[in-house]
Amino acid sequence: MTIKTPHPETIVLHAGYRSDPATGAVAAPIYQTTSYQFANTQQAENLFALKELGNIYSRIMNPTCAILEERVSALEGGVAALAVSSGQAATAISIQNIARAGDNIVSSTDLYGGTWNLFANTLPTFGIEVRFVDPADPENFRRATDGRTRAYYAETLPNPKLQVFPIGEVAAIGEDLGVPLIVDNTAAPVICRPLAHGAHIVVHSTTKYIGGHGTSIGGILVDGGKFDWAKHAERFPLLNQPDPSYHGAVWTEAAAPLGPIAYILKARVTLQRDLGYALSPFNAFQFIQGLETLPLRIREHCRNASAVAKFLAEHPEVTKVIHPNRQTGEAKRRADTYLSGGNGGLVGFELKGGKEAGRRFIDALQLFYHVANIGDVRSLAIHPASTTHSQLSPAEQLATGVSDGYVRLSVGIEHIDDILADLERALDAAAAGAKAA
Repeated sequence: MTIKTPHPETIVLHAGYRSDPATGAVAAPIYQTTSYQFANTQQAENLFALKELGNIYSRIMNPTCAILEERVSALEGGVAALAVSSGQAATAISIQNIARAGDNIVSSTDLYGGTWNLFANTLPTFGIEVRFVDPADPENFRRATDGRTRAYYAETLPNPKLQVFPIGEVAAIGEDLGVPLIVDNTAAPVICRPLAHGAHIVVHSTTKYIGGHGTSIGGILVDGGKFDWAKHAERFPLLNQPDPSYHGAVWTEAAAPLGPIAYILKARVTLQRDLGYALSPFNAFQFIQGLETLPLRIREHCRNASAVAKFLAEHPEVTKVIHPNRQTGEAKRRADTYLSGGNGGLVGFELKGGKEAGRRFIDALQLFYHVANIGDVRSLAIHPASTTHSQLSPAEQLATGVSDGYVRLSVGIEHIDDILADLERALDAAAAGAKAA
């Protein structure tokens, strides 16, 4: 079912699926199958030759995953999507789909620790260089670009720095130079649509807000369909030269009869086929359930997080609060420009007592869970320097916005009075421990 409404509350309930044609079931079925019966030899030949799209094998595509793909693509305003096994897999494929040994990408320094580690340490083992630049000045992306640059990469609402990325400014630079902008929108679904601001590819860890319940691991890539890969054929040989792994297909040509989906088609039938980042249909079903309430949950996450940021800013034990609604100047302008309907559910802060105070604070929490995740319906807390960003050097931690005393909260949808009471109790414990020391 094609949903043209711009309203996310409707899209997440209706896009891509109405009912099961065989049974009339309204809930999306879980197609727990590896393989699919072909109608005849001609259909099988057409599917493998990409003359028509359809199910071949569940490592490459699955009907339950397809519903998730269509729904998230509609939510983001894209033309096609590919569901994969994790957010890390989505990020890796987004780069590997267009870059190979000898190529480079230019990335924002403001990144989740796992992404930084992937870019700084793992991609170079494949011969792909990652050039990190400070997004405070969008022109840094232009200055770091050369003839082997294949993409720009950023996070909408970087975790844990929480300063909104200049999507439109960097996308415009990319348009000038023929470089697509890939944006991780994990921390800002619904409240930001990067493709509408000029980005070309969007990735999500569906594990986070899209799922929302902390039950499943997954990721997704969304193709905006607006980047002209053929126009920049010299920069993108992987999409414009014959691919020996697929009968010599030239992806910009092979995809043409199917729509502007060369990027996502290649990702599906080469990288997903060969590397096997398959999302299980059961997890896809879980994410579909999460999507149905995502717009409602995001409102509560944003409202509660804003209240938490205000509470912390007024507390004597807190020296700094990191949240978009506490920002000024250019950071505030970007938040106002790119976020709509809320400022996200993440809040960072630092305590007077530094690292030890942060540890005492976390150990004293009773309602907040101490886990390495964000976007859960439950409130979560963590100390990034010793966990999610611990693989980074001290200098790299500071570049991403992590100090020794930084505590990150993923504010859930519990009643705000209960959330604030737990924070008050833990802050009192941190202060008492500092006095005792």
